[in-house]
Formats: sequence, structure tokens, C-alpha cells
Amino acid sequence: MSYESIEYETAGRVATITLNRPDRLNAIDWAMPGEIAEAVDVAEADPNIHVIVVTGAGRAFCSGYDLKLYAETEGPNPGVQEMPWDPMVDYSMMGKNTEQFMRLWRCHKPTIAKIRGFAVAGGSDIALCCDVVVMAENARIGYPPARVWGCPTTAMWVYRVGAERAKRMLLTGDLIDGTEAARIGLVLEAVPEAKLDARVDELAARMAGVPKNQLMMQKLMINQAYENMGLASTQMVATLFDGITRHSPEGMWFKERAEAVGFQQAVRERDSGEPIG
Repeated sequence: MSYESIEYETAGRVATITLNRPDRLNAIDWAMPGEIAEAVDVAEADPNIHVIVVTGAGRAFCSGYDLKLYAETEGPNPGVQEMPWDPMVDYSMMGKNTEQFMRLWRCHKPTIAKIRGFAVAGGSDIALCCDVVVMAENARIGYPPARVWGCPTTAMWVYRVGAERAKRMLLTGDLIDGTEAARIGLVLEAVPEAKLDARVDELAARMAGVPKNQLMMQKLMINQAYENMGLASTQMVATLFDGITRHSPEGMWFKERAEAVGFQQAVRERDSGEPIG
């Protein structure tokens, strides 16, 4: 298959999905969520594949939704409607994206995220949908749109680190490095960037030696515990709230500011610590 925003390749029992917009730090465009899901479907249907690795081209994993498309470009777009807005139109769009990212979690084969550079905002959603996350020690992860213009629709923060640490991250929008992310249990481990590829290869190879049916049973059993804790209903609320954040007065301010001064300056202002609204 041919893709616009990702690459897909296989080597032995391992499939690799590479987010492939390096000039935009692999920011999420209109095509990427669906292409991730399509590639997972291909890997799941391939009897030779046991493990899926997700990574980013160039110097980052993913910088989140492409704010040049969604915020800086003048006028409405799939993420920002004219007022009065219809919450269900937004929910249908973002719910589909959430479902497509969650194919990494719900597919029957183990998924490993390999993070260098940044995995922020929507990029952290993609990473945290994987079963296992390995970061470079100097990589950065977080959800800055929690300050204005976003709620993590996959809601995986609380399931990975518990309520208090999830609140610490989402009530500030701060970024943390790989070392800290591993310390608090957000990711499996952090390694020096020079050793990242080798460590992920080692982990993927270890899993790839296990029969597919055994991998499937273990993953289904663990995932079911999360489903029993209400993962699906939490994601429904998070996805609805994400749309509200973008259409609140403060959210509309951010969109107008991005149009006026560019999204990078609007982000600097959002993340400066100065009061918003």
C-alpha cells in the first residue's frame, strides 16, 4: 500500500510504522490517523508478523496535531467550527481519530513506541496507545494543550501513572524527559539516544520469538482489566471535552491568536505561565 504521512515496512517477524512528515516533526495531518490504523490492520493480517514498532522519521516521534493546518490557517477547519458549533460533528471527527490511534492498543499483536526528540500533545496520544514505550533519555513527552486547546482523547495518562501524577502533568501541560517518564512509570524505560534503536530491536526480537496466539492471549487479558476500569467511557468524555476546549472562549482566543501571529508564537504565549483568560 502507498501512504502519504507514514511508511510501513517489515523485517522478519517485526513490522515498523514510521510517522513520516519529518519537515513538520511528524505532526498529525488529515491523513495520519487513518493511515496508522490501516498499517496496523495490514500487520495484524500478516501471519508472519508478531510485533509492531512505531517510530518517527528524523529528529522527533511526533509533535502533535499540525497547528499550521488546524490553528494558524485562517477560518474553520475539521477541528474548529464556526459558532454556534455542533459538539457531535466534532465528536464524530475526533472520536474516529481516537479509535484509529487505539488500534495500536486493541490490535492482537504487541506494539512498541520508540521515541526520540518529542512526543507531545497528539503525539503523546499515539505513543501511549502502544503497549510498551521506550524513550531516549533526552526525549520529551507531555500534553501542553492541556493549558488551552486540548484534552487527551485517548485518556491514557491516568491509566499509566494514576490520578495524582496524571493531574500533575495535565494541570500544568509540562513536558518531562525520558528519564523522568520512566521513573514515574509513564514509559517502560529510557536509554541513551545512541542505544535507542538497539534496545527496541532487542525487545521486539524477544517478543517476536513468542507464538502469536500466546501474545494475543496475554495482551487481551491485560487490556480487559483496563476495559473493566471504564477505559471506553473515559475516552468518550475526554473526546467530548477536547472539542469543548477548542470551542470555549479561551480556545477561540488561541485560534485567533495563532491566525494573527502564527501558531509558534501562540504556543509560546500559552505555555509561558502567564494567566490565560
